[in-house]
Amino acid sequence: MENYNQTPTDFILMGLLPPSTIGLFLFILIVLIFLMALFGNLSMILLIFLDISLHKPMYFLLSQLSLIDLNYISTIVPKMASSYLFGNKSISFIGCGIQSFFFLTLAGAEALLLASMAYDHYVAICFPLHYPIRISRRVCVLMIIGSWTVGSINSCAHTIYILDIPYCRSRAINHFFCDVPAMLTLACTDTWIQEYTVFLSTILFLLLPFICIAFSYSHVLLAIYCIHSAEGKKKAYSTCSTHLTVVTFYYMPFAYTYLHPKFLCAPTEDKALAVFYTILTPMLNPVIYSLRNKEVMGALRRVIQRISSVKM
Repeated sequence: MENYNQTPTDFILMGLLPPSTIGLFLFILIVLIFLMALFGNLSMILLIFLDISLHKPMYFLLSQLSLIDLNYISTIVPKMASSYLFGNKSISFIGCGIQSFFFLTLAGAEALLLASMAYDHYVAICFPLHYPIRISRRVCVLMIIGSWTVGSINSCAHTIYILDIPYCRSRAINHFFCDVPAMLTLACTDTWIQEYTVFLSTILFLLLPFICIAFSYSHVLLAIYCIHSAEGKKKAYSTCSTHLTVVTFYYMPFAYTYLHPKFLCAPTEDKALAVFYTILTPMLNPVIYSLRNKEVMGALRRVIQRISSVKM
């Protein structure tokens, strides 16, 4: 028996999973992915902090990506899991605003940080002699601060708007989190201004960074073509293609969901696409960007040996 416990100002999150055996299976799978994401991202943050050989701009950016993903998936999955387990799908008006703010801040910061990481990779491959100047510690810090700051400013603008507009009697959000496009469908007023700002934000935070990333990787692939070692080429091509695949997993479903007009919204499709950029990507990032890296694996072995020697 579902217990909404709804007050006049509450929203209802309709959720992602059906109350069936398939729904239970998917719930267990999502919880496992959530735990893997937490373990993978937290491990990366600690590893980069503990091993001095990873105190480089590239890994500093990776640690920030892990920090974002750690908070990103924690903003969505715990509430979705508790709603499924206990049947209480209600979320307060302020709680919905807080969830939306953190989601948009982290999503915007990640989109810009992935572009910064692609630029770092581009300079390292195409201009290795200029790398210490172009990607100095100061530049790295500025890229990180810029990602967080711009992401939070964009999030603040959208959150204030969705908390200010009037909503109709029905407050059932057909989603598993407080997503702006899903909330706009419940508004009692014309939301063309907000729809336009969402469209503009999607262009600035998703499409343009993705185009820049694709452009940088195309140059990287051209540079890799000049590598004489067949093994080096194979490894570099594999790394680039894997990185680009994960980036596409994040940007494209996100952009598609936020770019199509409100009257073309298909809630089931939107929720399925949202799984890619809210749940799967935070789990895949530490694997793709870090655990396949020889320097990271070497650092992991050294840290494990140090811990083992201390215990003995």
